[in-house]
Amino acid sequence: MTVMDRSKSDGDAALVEALRREDPEAPEQLVETYGDRVYRLALRITGSNEDAEEAAQDALWTAARKISTFKGESAFGSWLYRIAANAAYQKLRARRPSKTHEIAIDEVLPAFDDDGRHFEPMADWSDRVDEQALQGELRRVLGSAIDGLPPDYRTALVLHDVEGLSNPDIAEALGISLPAVKSRVHRSRLFVRKQLADYMKTA
Repeated sequence: MTVMDRSKSDGDAALVEALRREDPEAPEQLVETYGDRVYRLALRITGSNEDAEEAAQDALWTAARKISTFKGESAFGSWLYRIAANAAYQKLRARRPSKTHEIAIDEVLPAFDDDGRHFEPMADWSDRVDEQALQGELRRVLGSAIDGLPPDYRTALVLHDVEGLSNPDIAEALGISLPAVKSRVHRSRLFVRKQLADYMKTA
C-alpha cells in the first residue's frame, strides 16, 4: 500500500472521470481534494513556501492536463503524488545547482575496531524519547537532520518514510534505479539516526 489508501481510489473515480471528459469544474475539484496534501509534500521536500506553491501548482496542472496517461494501475492519489514529488524535486535541484554529493557510509556508521566491535558502546536512549521535555526538541533536531541531507537523499527519505511511497514509486518519480532508492533511504536513515544519537548524548 502506498501513501493513499487503495480504498480511496474508488472515491476518486468520479474525479478522474470528470478530468478525462474535461469537465470545467474538475480542475477546481482536484485542487479542493488534493491541493493541501500536494502542497505539504512539496514543502517537506523543498523546505520553501514559494517553491512548494509553484511545485504544487505545476503538479496539479500537469495531472489535469495529462490525465490520459493515468492507467489506473495504482491509486490516483499515488499517481498524483509521484507527479508532485518530481515537481518538488526539480525545484529543489534548481535551487541547489551544486553537484549532489554522496553520503559516505563512513560518515554515518559508528566506528568499529579490528574485532568488529564499536570503539564506543552505543547508548540505548530509546526509553527516553517519550520524555515530555524532549518531544519538541527531538522534533526540531529531526527536522534539522532531514534538512541537512543532500537534496537527492532528503527527497527519497521524505517520500519513503514520511509519505509512505513504495520504492518502485519513488524510483519512477525521481527517474533513478531501485537500488539507488534503497541506498539513499538507508543512508539517510543512518545519517538522521546519528544526528539524534549525538543530540541525546548531550540532552
